[in-house]
Amino acid sequence: MATTSTTSLPPSSIPLFTTVAAFRQWREAARRDNKSVGFVPTMGALHDGHMTLVRRSLAENDLTVLSIFVNPAQFAPHEDLATYPRTLPRDLEMLEAQTLSVPPATRTPSAVFLPSVHEMYPAGIAQDVDAQRGTFVEVKGYGAQMEGKSRPTFFRGVATVVTKLFNAIEPTNAYFGQKDIQQCLVLKRLCADLLLAHPDPAHLHIVPTARDPADGLALSSRNAYLSAEGRQLAPALYRALGAAEQAWNAGQPKAVCVQRATDVVAAAAAQKSDLEVRLDYIELNDSDSLEPLDGARCAEPDSRPVILSGALWIGSTRLIDNIVLGDAGKIR
Repeated sequence: MATTSTTSLPPSSIPLFTTVAAFRQWREAARRDNKSVGFVPTMGALHDGHMTLVRRSLAENDLTVLSIFVNPAQFAPHEDLATYPRTLPRDLEMLEAQTLSVPPATRTPSAVFLPSVHEMYPAGIAQDVDAQRGTFVEVKGYGAQMEGKSRPTFFRGVATVVTKLFNAIEPTNAYFGQKDIQQCLVLKRLCADLLLAHPDPAHLHIVPTARDPADGLALSSRNAYLSAEGRQLAPALYRALGAAEQAWNAGQPKAVCVQRATDVVAAAAAQKSDLEVRLDYIELNDSDSLEPLDGARCAEPDSRPVILSGALWIGSTRLIDNIVLGDAGKIR
């Protein structure tokens, strides 16, 4: 049964829920039936990377729920909230096409949660943190590194909205893409520190980044912002990280690894182009504390993985990517 609070939604064979109260009725029925629930939170503009998460959830859970909510709290006032792509009819078509045979049945997405801004922020929400009122969640000490240097309020917004979504959905398992590795690790910490049971940290899964098979570009909703020329330049970030990874595997110190990556981006920027290609950062961080490595290597067999990450501007589009150095299974 599809339950909505508005008649403006596109038609869908998947039940759509726009209120927490309506979704909780569905969730209670799943609980009575002893059904496991997998959850894929998104901001819409779905692509094959999202579908990788959906298929993982279909394989591992009786029921799969996806949320679509463009969260104002994770956009700074100067960022692209108003222009962030919103493609709900196409998103629902993509979800309807996802099927997975799990004998004796065929699984498809079970529900989509489509809350309004008011539903998620009853006290209201402003993009300016100083103007915000109400309850917000901050994972202290884990949001200022890496992406947090360029987007200082981003992880506060992410932690707040995901806490709300976890409270509404109560998932057995939740699935996030490795492309947003810092987000994943911050949320694992959130689940541990707040003693969450739905999901607990072990059931928040980090799924390897989905990439274009031709050039390795990480799939992202923001790739839609790239011009044809920008799309040709965009794989430079993944190539840069690959160069740093090769240096790391060869035993080079952090400074050399970062320089190898920087050289790749510089070569891309030197190409004749009307677009500016500008490196935001390349960094190596401890996967537990998220603190930058001090230059020493963590190469012992039982050491924690290292997060090699970077951000690159192609014109006005900012792309992020990362590679896990070491045993990625220790963080997934």
